[in-house]
Amino acid sequence: MKNDSSSQNKSSPLNTFQLINKIEKTELENCKNASSFLQSAMWGKFKSLFGWSAKSFLIEWSFNEKRENAPLLVLYRRLAPGFSFAYVPWGPHLPPFFPCDVKPQAMRQLAKKLKTFFAFNTVFIRFEPPWFNEDEKWEEAQSKEKKEFVTAGFKKSAATVQPPDTVIISLSASCEELLAMMKPKWRYNITLAGKKGVQVNIGTEKDLEIFYSLLKETAIRDGIAVHNINYYKTLYELCVSKEPCVSKETREKKENLSIRLYTASHEGDTLAAIIVLFYGKEAVYLYGASSNIKRNLMAPYALQWRAMQDAKENGCLYYDLFGIPPFEDPKHPMAGLYRFKTGFGGRIIHRPGSWDYAYKPFFYTLFNFAEALRKKLMNLKKKR
Repeated sequence: MKNDSSSQNKSSPLNTFQLINKIEKTELENCKNASSFLQSAMWGKFKSLFGWSAKSFLIEWSFNEKRENAPLLVLYRRLAPGFSFAYVPWGPHLPPFFPCDVKPQAMRQLAKKLKTFFAFNTVFIRFEPPWFNEDEKWEEAQSKEKKEFVTAGFKKSAATVQPPDTVIISLSASCEELLAMMKPKWRYNITLAGKKGVQVNIGTEKDLEIFYSLLKETAIRDGIAVHNINYYKTLYELCVSKEPCVSKETREKKENLSIRLYTASHEGDTLAAIIVLFYGKEAVYLYGASSNIKRNLMAPYALQWRAMQDAKENGCLYYDLFGIPPFEDPKHPMAGLYRFKTGFGGRIIHRPGSWDYAYKPFFYTLFNFAEALRKKLMNLKKKR
């Protein structure tokens, strides 16, 4: 990877701008109203229970005499004996008055300033920018953005952590309009599940065992990796006691979040289950699992529809299906996931994905090679 002096675009006037007026460490609770659940205090607490250290900062961004403060959650952990790395999921959240071509330079300045808060053995920092493209020319826009990231000293990560591509459904429409926006087969499947007697219920902590059993079935069938059951139990316990809809005054004091486990059953058989996180104005479909039996009853369709209706009822404005392949490709190992999620309507958005800024280029190159090899082996496993 190029060092700072060679990667900097000296001809760009943006490099002369100081886009960060101030940065300081702050309490994790100051992330309670972050723009995304992946930048929230809850997520920092959750990940800190699984080998990560959660660090929070308050950034004062500035541009053309305009200023805005924003919290930033940074996750930090050991990379290998003697080395560590930092990770910013869906961050940083940049002010709306920042032009698009300023954003990579803002990330560069942030990476350099954050380095002083990390241990000397930190190899790199990984960002997953939250902004996105959604028009037909998104590939062209991302190609231009990629050049700007590289110019700013970043390298595309060998693997992404959070899904950069997803389907967002606006819940501002009526339930009838939401159904009308779906593909005809999807509306039919939702109706079919009801007619065949599929029952959708909100599960309890006891149902997590059933969910996990279905998840293992799904993992074997679809060739995906899953966490151990303690991971899902911990997330559930951390969020389940909270309420999904609170007053504006209460929302300013604490995180507006909750979690729900939905199960779909038929004549005593649990056919499918999903976990949905309610955070602020959005509901996010985090995890899903389904049985190998009675697949003709279309239980997953009924689950998604119930979750969308509940999200709408609880004041959410958006339902995020959280992850699809970047475009429709029958040869893609997750092609079925693309078809399933896009059939519910909504808009497809594309985020930039993961980008790394190396503090120790030599050691980063070794890690990047190992990560690329691991990803290749995983993709081969999925295809089989």
